[in-house]
Amino acid sequence: AEQHGLPRVATVQNPYCLVSRTYDNGLDETCYRLNVSMLAYSPLGFGLLTGKYDHDDLTGPLVPDGGRIARYDSMRKQRWGRPEALAAARRYNQLARDNGMTPTQMALAFCYHRWSVASTIIGVTSVAQLNEDLAAWSTELSPDVLKAIDAIRWEMRDPAL
Repeated sequence: AEQHGLPRVATVQNPYCLVSRTYDNGLDETCYRLNVSMLAYSPLGFGLLTGKYDHDDLTGPLVPDGGRIARYDSMRKQRWGRPEALAAARRYNQLARDNGMTPTQMALAFCYHRWSVASTIIGVTSVAQLNEDLAAWSTELSPDVLKAIDAIRWEMRDPAL
């Protein structure tokens, strides 16, 4: 951009959530040094981190209607549909519940308060979802919860690649 007199890159939009943290593998530091912000795409892992897929596979009879990953076969064939991603999401979701939060609260609070995330791109289909997403802004993750999140990541590293 500098060589050709073009506007510099100001932001990147990458998938970023508890089950997809490849951005943390070095791109975060590079963007920081270049003053490039990050817009976290799919901070709820295409719904995996809401808990709605915890009691069945992605297409079973217990899956609520309306979830994009359950509705579209093409979505299940991508990173979010991997069995490893669902298994990791279930671990994170249980961690949230064990600590008095909804899975959505914990997943969004994680993204909202990361030093490397400027903003998140959320996709809601109801006012109730929007309200929960906005309320997660005030959720604080304790050092113990953050330590447990890191422990799950080291065991199940970036399963939604």
